[in-house]
Amino acid sequence: MAFLFDLKGAKEGELQVPSQFLQPVRPDLIRRAVHAQASLRFQPKGNFVLAGTLTSADYFGRRHEPRQTINTGRSRLPREKLPGGRLGNVRIVPHSKGGRRAHPPKTHKIIVERINFKEKNKAICSAISATGDGELVSGRGHAHKLILPFIVDSKFEEITRASDARKALETLGFAGDLERAASGRRMRSGRAKLRKGGYRTPKSVLIVYAQDKGIWKATRNIPGVDAVRVDKLDAESLAPGGVPGRLTIWTKSAIDKLAADKLYL
Repeated sequence: MAFLFDLKGAKEGELQVPSQFLQPVRPDLIRRAVHAQASLRFQPKGNFVLAGTLTSADYFGRRHEPRQTINTGRSRLPREKLPGGRLGNVRIVPHSKGGRRAHPPKTHKIIVERINFKEKNKAICSAISATGDGELVSGRGHAHKLILPFIVDSKFEEITRASDARKALETLGFAGDLERAASGRRMRSGRAKLRKGGYRTPKSVLIVYAQDKGIWKATRNIPGVDAVRVDKLDAESLAPGGVPGRLTIWTKSAIDKLAADKLYL
């Protein structure tokens, strides 16, 4: 059983949770499903086939010839041709400066990790079950003192303004976790700061709804908050980074749809 709350945070009644919340938590399956989901965003990469070989360097192994390298006290490797019959630095070979790579990246490498359909659904059910475990949710670092799973009235889906959405979340008891996500925004290090917006924002509340009546647009700019339709859930949304136990708000209509359609079973 789980409690149903109104938009002011008061208890309205009790609900029977669907069987998805009773599944055992399998961190190994969740990690596998999250990696498979993330691998769909990977892009093939390769290199220029002539990289490291566009040079005048050549190997001269014969005796008594111009630019000979034998019996000169130098390594017999491809060297740059310089004016006057002289030789320069070693080039081309993999261990030389500016040389080619021994094993460059290949565009035909298989970078997408596949996962079985039943295995993926079992991972999603496992991640759903973890959202109702207070210890796992606290273990992820979420700041809350709530009764989980947290189910709210379906009127929550009708919120259309960001200010109203933030006020509703604070009223329901999520102010601490929203503050944790907003204050935890950090600039990425190294080359990553030139990509992905340059900043990393901690994950906060996940809102699961049955029908979008404005809630997605109202919450999209609140740091760390995501909103997902119940039939579009994936392991990465429920367990970011493959760590189960994300703090989640379920609307009553989403719970009803989860039970009626037997989603992910």
